[in-house]
Amino acid sequence: MQGSMQDWDLRVTQLIDYAAREHGTREIVTRWADGSIERSNWAGVADEARKLSQAFNGFGLEKGDRIATFAMNHHRHLAAWYGAIGFGGVIHTVNIRLFDEDLIYIMNHAEDKVLMYDAAFQPVIERLKPHLKTVEHYIIFDDAESYGALIAAQDGHYEWATGDERDPCMLCYTSGTTGNPKGVLYQHRSTMLHAMAEIAPAIFDLSPQAALLPIVPMFHAASWGLPFAGAAAGVKFVFSATNEAPILHRLILDEGITHSAGVPTVWLSMFGHLDAESAAGRDASLGKLRLVTIGGSAAPRGMIERLMKSGVRVSHAWGMTETSPIGTMGAPTPNWDELTLDEQIDVVCKQGRVPFGVELRVIDKDGNVAPRDGVTSGALQIRGPWVIKRYFKADADTVDAEQWFDTGDVSVLHPDGTMQITDRVKDVIKSGGEWISSVELENIAVGCPGIAEAGAIGIPHPKWDERPVLIAVKKPGADIDEAAVKAYLAERIVKWWMPDRVLFVDELPHTGTGKIQKVALRQQFKDLVLEG
Repeated sequence: MQGSMQDWDLRVTQLIDYAAREHGTREIVTRWADGSIERSNWAGVADEARKLSQAFNGFGLEKGDRIATFAMNHHRHLAAWYGAIGFGGVIHTVNIRLFDEDLIYIMNHAEDKVLMYDAAFQPVIERLKPHLKTVEHYIIFDDAESYGALIAAQDGHYEWATGDERDPCMLCYTSGTTGNPKGVLYQHRSTMLHAMAEIAPAIFDLSPQAALLPIVPMFHAASWGLPFAGAAAGVKFVFSATNEAPILHRLILDEGITHSAGVPTVWLSMFGHLDAESAAGRDASLGKLRLVTIGGSAAPRGMIERLMKSGVRVSHAWGMTETSPIGTMGAPTPNWDELTLDEQIDVVCKQGRVPFGVELRVIDKDGNVAPRDGVTSGALQIRGPWVIKRYFKADADTVDAEQWFDTGDVSVLHPDGTMQITDRVKDVIKSGGEWISSVELENIAVGCPGIAEAGAIGIPHPKWDERPVLIAVKKPGADIDEAAVKAYLAERIVKWWMPDRVLFVDELPHTGTGKIQKVALRQQFKDLVLEG
């Protein structure tokens, strides 16, 4: 016997239809790189998306064909997401920060049929064109004779493609540091479930009252799902095609931003700008901002503390391309109001708890499921309806028989289910049979006055197998040396965690998604010799 409720396939186009119907006049604002402001709304974006679907159908594209985007954050990029999906295709957001060889591999592996891009990237596209084997149509977003003409040629009378909720809708590639990037192919069903989970108060806390400035680029891990969740909630979106701190700050103030999301480096830059504004006697406030979500890499305690002291709730997010990407999110605990500020910061520094829909477990070094004791660390595994089962075009699943996916992170689970990342498996520093968390060491070091950014790596040692070395970037004008950093650390870490060396560089290498590139850092200092 079956239930007697209506049977609707969960498809992404329902999101844009809902946003246009119920929140059609809610603004979608774009601040272009030239400083101009363009204002649309959910009804306008939905209309453009439908015209794009109509155009793609007119190209002769078939269901499942991939449409690539090579672009920054703006409302036309948003329309392209829904337009590509709307005719039955797959939107493929390409990371603009990758090297040419990776871009060529990714787009050929995806067999993209259309490439939509910002005019600023024309030189890159010209380099790539001779090597792209399947792209048949090139469309420039900010060009009246390209995107503009394509939209103008359509009447918009187009019905979204129908199909099974397990049809593919989006393709994102990992930015791994070893081997070729791997594709993750999302479903309509998985994307819809993820979007509905994200709007909850304990996750992104989205509603029609929210004015959301997503600083996370739309090419990065499905932009943390916000273009879909934002439609489900009917938020006001504010996009910026450039991410300089003065521009973002102006948008926060002028557009009444309440929510934002980005990687830690964005907020480090913002703090520098706010300090300069304050010194000049200008408005250094964050206006109506009340929730900042930080992901991509662990946020330093000092960053969290500064935002919270400004009256902003901070949510620490953890996830990956393979998890759509939200895996956990930090949120106020039931006893939040009873905690001191330091205790609240302790909570936020962890990576948070899982939303309904996914499960976590930790496998210890002996291969057993670790207890939730806040002490036992091991390999973090995850499963759920928006977690990967198999990479795009792979021959075998990447999960075990019970659907557990190994994330590559080393973590502990606390008794209340809170997850805390202690490292990446490949970045753990193994010294004398003990593990040293490079992430924790870095976060503590960044709290040292005069340190802007720090990376910790393991260097071979004749006695201890490996010893930690800290590579740091000084803040502009800072007068700090190795002895000062070690003195600061000595009061905050156990003795055997103390780096053997503290070295200073002008900048650290970063991946295409802004994380410290540990492989490159280890290669840079591979000839460093530590004394026994």
